[in-house]
Amino acid sequence: MTVFVDTSALYAVMDRDDVNRLAAKEAWTVPLHEQATLLTTNYVPMETTALPQHRIGVAAARGFREDAIPPLQVEWIAAEAHRAGTEAMLAAGRRRLSLVDCVSFQTMPRYGVRAAFRFDEHFGQQGFSTEPQAGIW
Repeated sequence: MTVFVDTSALYAVMDRDDVNRLAAKEAWTVPLHEQATLLTTNYVPMETTALPQHRIGVAAARGFREDAIPPLQVEWIAAEAHRAGTEAMLAAGRRRLSLVDCVSFQTMPRYGVRAAFRFDEHFGQQGFSTEPQAGIW
């Protein structure tokens, strides 16, 4: 099974003060133990590294790089995929819908991925199965 991993989930696993921390830590262990493929784009680790660096400190960003990135299969985004994500974001015209999410929505179908480990509502709005939620994995 392949699961797409979003910034909101990775950050929740890492930040002790995040409201989704417990659910994220619990959900994070399931695909790791089941040896699921954890797919993401290079935009997600970039965004996830910037958040703890700014909010928690450089040590947290280093910990993220050392602990969370190794199990991820990172798809590097080419210019065409970036352009498609940018066009989708601008066409949606929604302030809180990020370029990172729009690029993720473009990437998931190319890999046949229907499930996302995330805590923002945008993946569900796009019709993807979302975790944490019973029965996803």
